[in-house]
Amino acid sequence: MAQPDEPAPDPSDRSSQRGRRYRRRLRSRIILSFVLLGLGLTALFAFMTQEARNRVENALVEDVMNRNIDEAARQFAINPQAPIAPVTQIRAFIYTPDRFDSVRTNRPEWYDLPDGIHGISGTDEAGQPMAYKLAVRKTPEAWFFLAYDMTQAVKGEEQFRRAVYGAVILFTLLSLLIGWWSASRVMSPVSELAKRLGRSGGSTSPQPLAPHFPDDEVGELAKALDDYAVRLTEVVQRDREFNADVSHELRTPLAVIRGAVELLLSRPELDTKTRDRLLRIQRAEQQCTDLISALLLLSRNERGHGATDVAKVAEQLFDAHRGQLGSKPLQLRVEGVHGQVVVDAPESAVTVALGNLVGNAVKYTREGEVVVRLRGNAVDVVDSGPGLSAEDAARLFERGYRGTHAEHSQGGGIGLSIVRRLCALYGWHVRVVPGQVQGVVATLTFAPEQPPAD
Repeated sequence: MAQPDEPAPDPSDRSSQRGRRYRRRLRSRIILSFVLLGLGLTALFAFMTQEARNRVENALVEDVMNRNIDEAARQFAINPQAPIAPVTQIRAFIYTPDRFDSVRTNRPEWYDLPDGIHGISGTDEAGQPMAYKLAVRKTPEAWFFLAYDMTQAVKGEEQFRRAVYGAVILFTLLSLLIGWWSASRVMSPVSELAKRLGRSGGSTSPQPLAPHFPDDEVGELAKALDDYAVRLTEVVQRDREFNADVSHELRTPLAVIRGAVELLLSRPELDTKTRDRLLRIQRAEQQCTDLISALLLLSRNERGHGATDVAKVAEQLFDAHRGQLGSKPLQLRVEGVHGQVVVDAPESAVTVALGNLVGNAVKYTREGEVVVRLRGNAVDVVDSGPGLSAEDAARLFERGYRGTHAEHSQGGGIGLSIVRRLCALYGWHVRVVPGQVQGVVATLTFAPEQPPAD
């Protein structure tokens, strides 16, 4: 019958799709590449600079302390009574064996330290943070301690680290600006090409794009698009000419058939059986004429206008089908009055769209009734047929698809495809849902912004 409603897209899905599309834009990729390159190189340079500074500073401090503690030990060996005067940033402490226990009492953090250079941090008597390096040399004759004040060096290191971080941020922002400028320069021809292509899309004879661009990659793309546009225009032109020719050539014999049938129907001596057959031929001719008019509108992508009474169209369709029911126990009725639903479209378009829904309902309903119910801005086609499977509901509007109930019935499976195309052309909406008990309810809405209630 008709295709069920597709679920309404979730706004969050749309936003996530926009986010994915944005991340995939070439402009964003270029900017991101520059930012990552600038950040990576600057961070690497900052890390290497900091590491080199620390290594050099530690090596210098350790060298100075080793030389000073060696000198203190040498001086003590020459004259144990000679005082060791403190110098700036460096203080020497010498403890003889009789004073080893005082180290445990006064400076317990020094007592267990082995020979070598150690980093020590803490707070001074005033509660201010302090840091120093301590060179330790323990001999049986004396313990030598050489303290190198690193407080200022630590402060300098913090300042240097802040400067490095600031440089990283500054160069990252600079990379962002350079990336933005480069992306704009690189993408400017592509954006211009897209704008020109968009402006030429509404014309039947698009203007060439290649003359507006230099002989580079974008120019090559413009040439390829020009070539594609020429070939596509030729195909569309041939298709339109074919549709117009077929429409014209078919209208002529149909007009002959219409005239002959009207002439035969005007004879009073016709018997009932012959008259019924002539009326059937007349309805078939009208159906062909409506179908040709609808297909011509679709091929031209043009909306025709008119004031079509849907109730009148539904009655004409039922009249056409009643002559083909034979002994089939099926009732056809219209619920609604003339003028209740009037559509701004040619009668041929409404007839083809509604006729396919009614035709399928009559074809697949073996007994019971088919009802066309007019309501508001929509029309329902309700049948008591076998219903609709999930596979049919998912594929019903595919061109050439025939439902599981089609069996050996005639038809190429393109009727509902035409209905879908007419709905897309006029902004209508078509859907199908299973009936509450049996059958199918197909709904054709002529104002999709106000969808019908279930």
